[in-house]
Amino acid sequence: MEKRFVLITGASGGIGRAIALKLAQENYSLYLHFNKNKKAIEQLILELSAYDIEIIPIQADLSQKSGYKKLAENIYSLHAIVLNSGNSHYGLITDVNEELIDEMVQLHIKSPFLLTKELLPKIINQEKGAIVAITSIWGETGASCEVLYSTVKGGQNAFVKALSKELSLTGVRVNGVAPGAISTAMLESFSEEDLDLIKGDIPMGRVGIPEEVADAVEFLLSDKASYITGQILRVNGGWYT
Repeated sequence: MEKRFVLITGASGGIGRAIALKLAQENYSLYLHFNKNKKAIEQLILELSAYDIEIIPIQADLSQKSGYKKLAENIYSLHAIVLNSGNSHYGLITDVNEELIDEMVQLHIKSPFLLTKELLPKIINQEKGAIVAITSIWGETGASCEVLYSTVKGGQNAFVKALSKELSLTGVRVNGVAPGAISTAMLESFSEEDLDLIKGDIPMGRVGIPEEVADAVEFLLSDKASYITGQILRVNGGWYT
């Protein structure tokens, strides 16, 4: 059976790890991108050793202009891309400096755009494949004190919708998954009181777990989603819908 390779950017984070484990269960071979957290990738590879798949870790800093090239140069056979790299920023717009804007735009917009552009021929040649971007609830609704983060995530949603139309006749589907509040490192800075307030706003009364995002990604990569493209799948417990 021919190996199906999926590139997961940001595989060292909570959601990236869950996606890797879920796709391994479905017999995908994996390129695991990371930047600084080598220890987390080594631990993930250890967990993935239980599966009969090929695993290729790749280090690259996607907040830098040359980062996407370093990553793309190490990709060969490719079935799908999961664009998952990113970080959040919390603070007033008046406190945001230009350096931070450039870094966030590079990480969330330019690097995913250029990486996809570089790797698309490898997927199109198969006449079948998929791209899934992990965006955010704030890319749709916007968030006070997260204007920069909301802006770049909104850009990712637009990227998904536009690219899906451009690739519609190639056999490559493009979709996004927009998580709400998910139990990852991004929520660790919140106090118990703040988390209780968030849970109170979510109709399902709880935050999500990374595995629930991973299930959505696996579905969108699979043949079960063969007639789905250009969509942003909300995984948010009914929050702000």
